[in-house]
Amino acid sequence: MVVFDYFEEVLEGFEYLIALGSIMGLFGIMMGIIFLIWGGQRVRNKMIGVIIASIVLLAVCGLDTGIKYFRIF
Repeated sequence: MVVFDYFEEVLEGFEYLIALGSIMGLFGIMMGIIFLIWGGQRVRNKMIGVIIASIVLLAVCGLDTGIKYFRIF
C-alpha cells in the first residue's frame, strides 16, 4: 500500500532525526566541557549555554538512542 509505505518512510526520518539529536547532544556536552575548562572568559559564558542546550537535547532525544542507531560502541 502506497500510504503505508509513505508513513513508514516518514517515521524512519523521525527516527533518524532523534538519533542525530542524541549524537549532537553528546558532542555538545563534550565540546562544552573542553572549552569550559580551556577557553577564555567569553567562550566560557557561551559554553555554559551550549551545555544547557545539549542537556535539554539529550533529555528530549535520549542518551543512548544515537549510539544504538548508528552502532557506535
